Amino acid sequence: MTRLKALLSSRRFEAFITALIVINAITLGLETVPAAMARFGDLLGVLDKAILAVFVLEVTARLVVWRLDFFRDPWRIFDFVVVGVALVPATGALSVLRALRVLRVLRMISMVPSLKRVVGGLVGALPGMGSIMLLLTLVFYVFSVMATKLYAATFPEWFGSIPASAYSLFQIMTLESWSMGIVRPVMEVHPLAWAFFIPFIACTTFTVLNLFIGIIVSAMQEEHEAEATAERESMASDQSAMLEELKAIRRDLAELRAAQTGKVPHSG
Repeated sequence: MTRLKALLSSRRFEAFITALIVINAITLGLETVPAAMARFGDLLGVLDKAILAVFVLEVTARLVVWRLDFFRDPWRIFDFVVVGVALVPATGALSVLRALRVLRVLRMISMVPSLKRVVGGLVGALPGMGSIMLLLTLVFYVFSVMATKLYAATFPEWFGSIPASAYSLFQIMTLESWSMGIVRPVMEVHPLAWAFFIPFIACTTFTVLNLFIGIIVSAMQEEHEAEATAERESMASDQSAMLEELKAIRRDLAELRAAQTGKVPHSG
């Protein structure tokens, strides 16, 4: 059991699993190419099943080694769910799950430390992002009601209802064809429409969305600092252990010299 745990935790094994994930990502992509399927379809199918079998064996081995502790690590649970989805029969009503096989590629996140830090930072930013989402929702609702009242009669396709107005405002917020596609045609009928749309862009695109970026950056920085602190504490612990071992070696050497010369070593 100890050897199996050491194998599963080794860098070589993790590199091997990472290589399989990359190969699996390539094979899943090639399955969408008709020419590749016509020429290598059988080989791609065999590779896919073989790699899935390795993933199943790996997850099973981790379950055997860590037992209930396996489910205390969110990354192991993530791997378990991703591999489990691939085992669901993709037939009948569940045929849509066949497309979810590509989720196996996401296992790369749990194998690469830098990706784990990024995802950890995003997860840490979720509470703050929830508050920003609530603020953005309120802003959208207020501007959607105003846009519907102002422009529903002349532009019902874009602002005929609150959902339609919200979608049009979302397009404007992303700055996707917002000027020539929506705002300028509206201004031809309502010359003062700029006084409505420019404050909306300033409130959403240039303010609220930047708050998202700030929260994410702050969370990722905290994640990095926490990891750096853990590494420093680990190094300090290792150094303390090494110093204790050196002191013990010095005491042993002193006792050995004293035994050879027939003298009792001084304490301290």
